[in-house]
Amino acid sequence: MKIDVVTLFPGMVDVPLSDSIVGRARKDKLLKLNFENPRDFTLDKHKTVDNKMYGGGTGMLMMAEPVFKALEKVKKKDSFVVLLSPRGAVFNQKTALSLAKKKHLIFICGHYEGIDDRIGNYADLELSIGDYVLTGGEPAAVAVIDSVTRLLPGVLKKADATVNESFSFNLLEAPQYTRPEVWKDLKVPKVLLSGNHKLIKEWKKDSALEITKKIRPDLLKEDK
Repeated sequence: MKIDVVTLFPGMVDVPLSDSIVGRARKDKLLKLNFENPRDFTLDKHKTVDNKMYGGGTGMLMMAEPVFKALEKVKKKDSFVVLLSPRGAVFNQKTALSLAKKKHLIFICGHYEGIDDRIGNYADLELSIGDYVLTGGEPAAVAVIDSVTRLLPGVLKKADATVNESFSFNLLEAPQYTRPEVWKDLKVPKVLLSGNHKLIKEWKKDSALEITKKIRPDLLKEDK
């Protein structure tokens, strides 16, 4: 997969995605990650990318033209453009699975007070990672790219690693344990030590349903 990120601060995306699983995917050429900086498409000597907002307001707004030119440079016929924005659809596992099927993704990261709203006309999807405000779209881009990359073929060593984890089938994942069997007087559930795969499978299913009802009952409503 190829991903281009339009951002004023490439390092905020590049550095966090240089280690661990995503870092390996980049080294193995399973993910090609590039950056376009709107400052490179300005015409004045100060490389101005922002300006005051019409109608007043606190802070500065990124201008449409430099962002558009950066987008125009990398956009191809099969590109899918994602604008990261607090007002976008909330990102979830279903969206991650959908994005993982695209050949070329472009993420547009706003900063300061955001981007001139007219840029939204050139996005295929406006996306948020939650109901809170960040300093810019870069941390959101990191989260989405990480989530999408691990779903790409060959990135995780075991092909079925993403099948029964949290949010699969609108359920949180069942509790998991490793050695030692007893830690600070807390014991691993006996069923997991039984070797009975049928009982273990049933326990995991029941536990996933129970923990979802307790912590995220909204997920169960989404399934109806």
